[in-house]
Amino acid sequence: MTDYLVKAIDKTKNLRLLTITAKNLVQEAHLRHDTWSASSAVLGRTLIAGVLLAGAELTEKEELTVRLLGDGPVGPTVVTAKSDLTVKGYVKNSHIALPPKENGHIDVKTAVGQGWLEVTKDLGLKKPYTGQVPIVSGEIAEDVAYYLTKSEQIPSAVGLSIFVNPNNSIGEASGFMLQALPGASDKLVSSTIERINNLPALSSAFLDGMKPEELAKVILGSDCKILSKDDVAYKCDCSKKKYTNILATLKNSQLQEMIKEDHGAELTCNFCGNKYQFTENELKAILVKKQ
Repeated sequence: MTDYLVKAIDKTKNLRLLTITAKNLVQEAHLRHDTWSASSAVLGRTLIAGVLLAGAELTEKEELTVRLLGDGPVGPTVVTAKSDLTVKGYVKNSHIALPPKENGHIDVKTAVGQGWLEVTKDLGLKKPYTGQVPIVSGEIAEDVAYYLTKSEQIPSAVGLSIFVNPNNSIGEASGFMLQALPGASDKLVSSTIERINNLPALSSAFLDGMKPEELAKVILGSDCKILSKDDVAYKCDCSKKKYTNILATLKNSQLQEMIKEDHGAELTCNFCGNKYQFTENELKAILVKKQ
């Protein structure tokens, strides 16, 4: 099944919901970074959160970056999502596996640790906007909901799920983001949250074949309106030209050192692992152009 994001609204038009299935894009991230179970869970949940935020808040040619800056063993996690619902990301430490919790689930909270959640939006203005909140849970979904409520004043509920197979491949990846619009009554919100609390585990539901449209109807009611259905994907936009431009920002002395001592350079993209080779002559050309 392809990965896609569904946007829906309840019959009163006071609750907005985004639901997503994202197994393929999280599997792509796993393959790119060779992640072990805890690293996969943290990166996967953050990737899904990034796509949900992008789907809810971005318009054409805008992008946002989510930084999960915890002190746990996985280390910082960085995800960038665009308005076209493509996403990329990485964790500092990809080879982290932890003992499971008592319920058998991956111990994401311990993997993340304490710290900060930052969301930076590039909306095409002169300066990107960054909002920051403390990590209150470490489970990521609750932290994103806290960010939306505190930093953006949008009462929200978020669910994120990653199921990692014994061989470290991704068995399931899904999520949702519920947002209360200004006209939502307390009764409407509380009854919807109660339905969410009574949901089966997302991983179990999606492994059993549930689709994002069906999840939307369970949460909002069968009379909700599906507004859109859009493909999502893991996609990195790195290129040799981009890394040429990065090298051009280095000091002349640094380029000269690469030429003299290394006789070239190799740069690796943090987001996808692609490697870019620069010969001695290519570095000299960059240096000449700078001068």
